[in-house]
Amino acid sequence: MPYDRILAPTDGSDPSNRGVDRAIELGDRFGATVHALYVVDQANRAGDWDIVVERQETEGEAALDAAAERAEAAGVNLEKHLRRGSPAEEILGFATAADVDLIVMGTHGRSGIDRIRHAGSTTERVIRGASIPVFAVPPEEG
Repeated sequence: MPYDRILAPTDGSDPSNRGVDRAIELGDRFGATVHALYVVDQANRAGDWDIVVERQETEGEAALDAAAERAEAAGVNLEKHLRRGSPAEEILGFATAADVDLIVMGTHGRSGIDRIRHAGSTTERVIRGASIPVFAVPPEEG
C-alpha cells in the first residue's frame, strides 16, 4: 500500500529518532511527505510551568530541526509541527486533521513493572486509538 502522508511523532529521544528515521525511509520509498510532530506535554506540570513549557518548546524545535535536516539529506519532504497538550491525544488528533495514512513511532521498549510505573506508553495509547496503521519501531531493531 503506498503512503502519501506519514506522521512521525518525536520527543527528541533516541527511540523516537529511530521512528523518525524509519518514517523518512518510508517517505523516500513512497514519495510521501513526512509530518514530524513534537507535543509539549501539558500534563507535566512540575516546577515553574512557564519555564517547563519554554524548555520543552526549545527541545521540540531542536528535535524537529534535526528531523528536517535528516529528511533533507535523504531528499524527503518533511513538515514540522509543534503542539501543546496530551501527546497521545494530539498525535491522534493531528493524524485525523492532516489525513495521514500511517503513523510511525519509536518505542522505549518498557515492559513489566517499568511499563506499569509509566502508565503505559504514548505509543501504546496511539495504537489503541488509531483508525489508521501504526508502525511501532522497537528501540533496537535486529
